[in-house]
Amino acid sequence: MKKIIILFCFAASMQLVFAQKANVDSILQKVAVEKDENKRFDLFISMVGTEINNDPKWCIETGLKILNQAQRENDNIGQTMAYSFLGQGYRLLGNPIKALDYHHKAIAIAEKTNNLSLLASAENQTAHIYRDREEYDKAASIYLSSTAHADKGHNEKMKAWAPSNLGAVYLATNSLDSSLMYSQRAYEIFTRLKIVSNNPYVFINLGGVHSKLGNTPLAMGYFNMALNRSEGANNIRYRNLTCTALAEHFQRNNQTDSCAFYARKAIETVNNTPFFYLSSKPAKLLSDMYEKTNCDSTLKYAKLIKTANDSLSSSKTNQQILLMTFEEDLRQQEAAAEKIKEAQQRKQNIQYALLALGIITFIITFLLLSRRHITNTKLIQFLGVVALLLVFEFLNLLLHPFLERITHHNPILMLLGLVCIAALLVPLHHKLEKWATHKLVEKNKTIRLAAAKKTIEELEKNK
Repeated sequence: MKKIIILFCFAASMQLVFAQKANVDSILQKVAVEKDENKRFDLFISMVGTEINNDPKWCIETGLKILNQAQRENDNIGQTMAYSFLGQGYRLLGNPIKALDYHHKAIAIAEKTNNLSLLASAENQTAHIYRDREEYDKAASIYLSSTAHADKGHNEKMKAWAPSNLGAVYLATNSLDSSLMYSQRAYEIFTRLKIVSNNPYVFINLGGVHSKLGNTPLAMGYFNMALNRSEGANNIRYRNLTCTALAEHFQRNNQTDSCAFYARKAIETVNNTPFFYLSSKPAKLLSDMYEKTNCDSTLKYAKLIKTANDSLSSSKTNQQILLMTFEEDLRQQEAAAEKIKEAQQRKQNIQYALLALGIITFIITFLLLSRRHITNTKLIQFLGVVALLLVFEFLNLLLHPFLERITHHNPILMLLGLVCIAALLVPLHHKLEKWATHKLVEKNKTIRLAAAKKTIEELEKNK
């Protein structure tokens, strides 16, 4: 009987694996023929379910599949999502260095697109690394950026993910009002979209807020809902987080037996799984509890804390994360500076275009008016000189930046260049000035003479 049950469970798990792979392959086929960038992103987001929080192997395999297809088709949205999946996979395996590297690649590619929901997704995944390491200020700043980009984007799911994570960060830093606000906002969006997979996480945050506020019945209601939902979805991580939150709640209320029960349950949930590093918090609770009463237990859980923390916060890991964070901050500063430079260049190009249009309009208007309406010879000569000055000074304005680039701002070379330009433009300017004004004046005289003859002829006829 026992063998039959084991065989049945194995067959069921294999069926689930094949179903997941078939679903990924089906979505990738749709992505390959979809031209609209927003719809392609929505297809990728539809892959995100329980597996992305529960199965690092699935995340990595899916990320590699997406990356393979996206690189063939030069698809920036696909490449961003691929690196996000890979980063999430390695994060769940407790490898924050490799995870952060992939997430930084995802952000760098997302910034090249105009899809703000995509950028919000990449930022949201990146912030998880800092939240796991309890670097809450850095995590909060990235989650806030993700929230701002998601609010301007098209995808509704993205508008809830970062706020739900902000709820956890602000809970950890005892900013309870902010935690409550963002958690409720996330829950409202998930409810409106009929998404239940993320509810356990939101319930944990809401339960934690009410626990710290002293609203025990309300806190227990949220914790029980989180526990039921995480067990129903068979989500190991959420179950661990719920049990840890319950253990902290009972410690807060000096209920040591219940605290120890849920702390052990949290450790058992992730024992012999890739999520073993999540046993750090409950192990610390047990270590502190037995510090004065049971030396063996204290030593046992202290070792567990060290083992769980080694991958996330060892000295070498801390140095590498710090360096990678610095390099990414520097890259983003350079990217921001480049955007400002591009905006200034666009503004300058528009100004040049408007100047050119204004000069052309002035010249055409002057030529038209000089034929019929402007009769003063000196005025024609003056406006002719002004028009030519505008043309040549505009050419000088256009040539000056080019001259700066080729001379590398060398004063001597700049002077020589300007002298050469002047040597060409000044004589040409004088010649064109004499030719243009002479032609226009003569043309104007001819027109005036013809008009006078016509007037005399009409007067003679009338006699």
